[in-house]
Formats: sequence, C-alpha cells, structure tokens
Amino acid sequence: MARTSNGSEPVVRVLVITVVHHPEDARIRHRQLPALLDAGFEVTYVAPRGDITTPPAHLHRIEIPRADGRHRLAALRAAREVLAEESPKVDLTIVHDPELTLLDRWITGPKLWDVHEDLPAQLADKTWIPSTLRGTTRTAAKLLNRRAQHRFECIIAEPGYAKSFLDASVVRNAVNVPTDVASSGPGRAVYLGRVSRGRGAEVLAEVSEQLPESISLEVFGPVEQDAASLHRSAAHIHGFVPNDTALEKVEGATVGLSLLEDLPNYRHSMPTKILEYLARGVPVVTTPLPEARQIIEAHNCGIVVPFGDADAVTNAIISLNDDEGERRRLAENGRRGVQKYFNWTDDAAIFVDVCQKIAAGQTQRT
Repeated sequence: MARTSNGSEPVVRVLVITVVHHPEDARIRHRQLPALLDAGFEVTYVAPRGDITTPPAHLHRIEIPRADGRHRLAALRAAREVLAEESPKVDLTIVHDPELTLLDRWITGPKLWDVHEDLPAQLADKTWIPSTLRGTTRTAAKLLNRRAQHRFECIIAEPGYAKSFLDASVVRNAVNVPTDVASSGPGRAVYLGRVSRGRGAEVLAEVSEQLPESISLEVFGPVEQDAASLHRSAAHIHGFVPNDTALEKVEGATVGLSLLEDLPNYRHSMPTKILEYLARGVPVVTTPLPEARQIIEAHNCGIVVPFGDADAVTNAIISLNDDEGERRRLAENGRRGVQKYFNWTDDAAIFVDVCQKIAAGQTQRT
C-alpha cells in the first residue's frame, strides 16, 4: 500500500472495472465509488465510454468499449490490457461483471468480484440469448460462478442467493436518504430503471393508455428491444438518465412503479427502485414479489397489485392521486422505514471494511 504525504496512514489503491454497466451505474458510481473515496482510497475507475455527471474529485477514469449483447470480444480484450497494465499498481482490483472473472490470470494481487445479480437466474430476462440455448447458458453460468469463487473474494448484493456464495459478504443496494424531499403531489406516476418485458413493459404501456389525461406516466430508463410496445404508448420516455438526476426528477411524484414479473432472478430480490422511491418521499405500487411485498406490508408504504394486471395498477395510481392524505401518509412511512433499515451509510461501512481487509491480504473464507 502507498502512504500519505506525511508517511503515516497507508492509502489503499483500488482498481474498479466494468465492461457491462453504464459508467453512471447506481451501485458502482453513486454508492461504492463515493464510499471508497470518502474513506481515503485512491480509485481508478475503468468503465465503458460515456459521460459522468460531476465526476468525483480525485477519481482517475479510464474508458473502454462496452460489452453489449453478443458483441463482447473487443471490450474484453480492452479490459484484459487494462488489467494487465493497471492491476500491478494497486492493492485491490474489483470487477463488476461475471465475464471479467475469466480474466483472472491478468490480475495481479487481491481481487474482489461484486456479484450484482444471481447470474443463472438472470439469464431468463436476457432477450439476446436464443431460447434454445438458455439451458446451456444457465449451466455455463453455474460453472462460471464456481470457478470465480475459487479465484476471487466475493460480495453479493442480495441475501437471496447467499447459498450460492457461502463465503461472501452481503453489501445491499441500500440507498442514500436525503434530509429533505419534495412532498408527493398529484398528476405524475414514475418508473425508474431499465424496461423489459420481464420488468413489466407491457403493463406499463397499457397503464399509460388507461390513465386519465390529468395523470402522466414518466419512464426514466433505457427501453429494451423486447419492450418496443412502450414506445408506441402514451408514456413519456426519457431514456437513460444518470441516477442522481433521475432521483431528483422522481421527487414530488404521485407514485413510483415496480412491475417486475415472477421470474427466477427477481423472486428473492428487493427491487432497488422501491427503496429509491421511498427515500425520495414517493409511495409505491408494486407486484407481489416476496421481498417487495414484505417491505410494503411491514412499513405500510404502498399498494401491492397482482402480476400483469394493468387495471389494478391504474386503479392504484388513481386512488393515490385522489387521496392526498393517504398518499402522504404512505410516503412518510416509507421514508422512515428506509432511513432506519435500508440506509446506504450502513452498507457502505461494510463495503469499505471488506475492501480494506482483502487489500491487506485477509480472506472471507471460513
């Protein structure tokens, strides 16, 4: 480890790399990087080309091509070169993509894989994979997971797949909770995040047509190819918006929507968008996935609707739009719950501690 200018405390140098995620990815850019920088780490961030809104001070940036769909080789070659060049200069390398774990031989020193999702289950929502190959790819994903665990320390974003990563620490997608937010008002339903068929695109399209003209539906996130029907709907689609900007626009909305289908990758996950809505003072309408239902019922902060039921979603939006007292009561309940149980400050401390220990040569393995 390097030392500070006065030679006292060691400075942990970290290389953070992704070829899949947008450079403004919320978990990487808006949670983990600030946590590392605030802890005094020196950070080099390797990510696909793209603008970063107000880059953090002292963040060193390296741009590489993005791995997208079936077109991944150029990005992986670029990542391999960067890893071979940069990893010997740092104390810890953090990779954020499963495919980067295959480049372990080009990484010098301690290495950590941040497992964002349950990879074998995630493949059910990857439309670029032919359906005839999904069984084969799920098997390959399980083998990749096992291989990576022998070569990397791991952290996971969800306790729901901890059984597949027995020695991994859980660093949740908890959220930053602002001190003050705008009050939830009438006339605007919002959806935050990537839109695909498995994430409720068809229901969103139907809801946008059913809502009265007095209530708009705004979508802040990229729309996948299998969700083309949404482009032909009445929804206002903003496309990708950096997380901090999108969250500012979410404030004051009537309701935030989370319409995930009952797919393996979502079944035991907490949709981060739910926590983000609640942190910004917006009540939630969600499908009845177990984790989503649990937080709504435990904190009385939204409405749970059946899977695929556009009528129920529309009615829930109109109900909250027309009842200011109920809307604000649910919003206040949600903010209190997130502040107490899902505050990123707590998980940031876990993340930094894990990074410090692994950089120092310690292991999580029992």
